[in-house]
Amino acid sequence: MCGDVRACETGGGDMAVKDRDRFSTATRLRLLGEQTAARVYRSQTKRQARRSRLTGRAALLALVLCSLIVALAYPIRQYVSQRAEIAELEQRRAEARERVEQLRDLKARWQDDAYAEQEIRQRLHYVMPGETGYIVIDPDAAKQSRTTQGAADRPWYANVWDGVDKADAAGR
Repeated sequence: MCGDVRACETGGGDMAVKDRDRFSTATRLRLLGEQTAARVYRSQTKRQARRSRLTGRAALLALVLCSLIVALAYPIRQYVSQRAEIAELEQRRAEARERVEQLRDLKARWQDDAYAEQEIRQRLHYVMPGETGYIVIDPDAAKQSRTTQGAADRPWYANVWDGVDKADAAGR
């Protein structure tokens, strides 16, 4: 009729002692200490397990980030270089538009007879009937010899003649 075999063996009085021990402060403190120690031990092992997991996760995250950086480096470089090229082409286009506007203005000026006459007189040294034309030569320019002038500044036949003179001088 006894539920606990040990309690029945020792007698009913022993049961009262166990109940008293179970509710005593010292027993409860000892049990609390053991439970707390078990919790601390479990939390330490969990922390150690978490640390190793976080370290692995951090390494995996770093690996993924590095691979993304490597994978995206070339496209980003291409994007930046293409944006620079686009900016350069836009600048050229603006300059070309500006040049077109200048040429349109020049074309409109050439449509005016007075401007055309002025340019013909200046560039081709034409004079109207009854006028006397004068050409003023710069004294410094007259002192320059034809060999010191650049090939582009001289007429074509002067360049040919200088080539013949140089070839003749090299044969001597």
